[in-house]
Amino acid sequence: MTTLFDQTIPQFSKMLGNLDAWLGAAVALAEQKKFSPDVIANSRLAADMFTLIQQVQSACDAAKYAGAYMSGTTPPSHPDTETTMVELRARIATVRAHLETVTRESCAGAEERKVSPPWLHGAWLTGADYITQVAIPNFYFHVVTAYDILRHNGVALGKQAFIGAMPVHT
Repeated sequence: MTTLFDQTIPQFSKMLGNLDAWLGAAVALAEQKKFSPDVIANSRLAADMFTLIQQVQSACDAAKYAGAYMSGTTPPSHPDTETTMVELRARIATVRAHLETVTRESCAGAEERKVSPPWLHGAWLTGADYITQVAIPNFYFHVVTAYDILRHNGVALGKQAFIGAMPVHT
């Protein structure tokens, strides 16, 4: 039986790894073209949208909070002070390391666990509703937007770079 853990934590970690690789490709492009990669870090698709920095921070937050809420633990604190590609990649690594501490066993009963993020002001969702209605869509919104910002800035990424490795069988 597939659990909320199976549907989220491994995939969030994989996609954050993909995001890190995309940032690496952006750094390589900047080095090749002789400009600071942090120019791309501060890019956005529209004036009223988050920058790449904020997209990465938000994707990381979505993943770490999902893991924490499902496992009944406290997520690591990140004060959103990143300003460079190096710092963004370090944040991704920190969140991926945190996700490694979230286990299938620690998420037992997560479907029915009450999840009450501060922005709900005391209201709550079941773990299953939080994951399907908030965590997954929010995570992918920010990951896709980060991908789009990178592509818009000339980073050579394609669908396979987005999807990443797959557990194919022969």
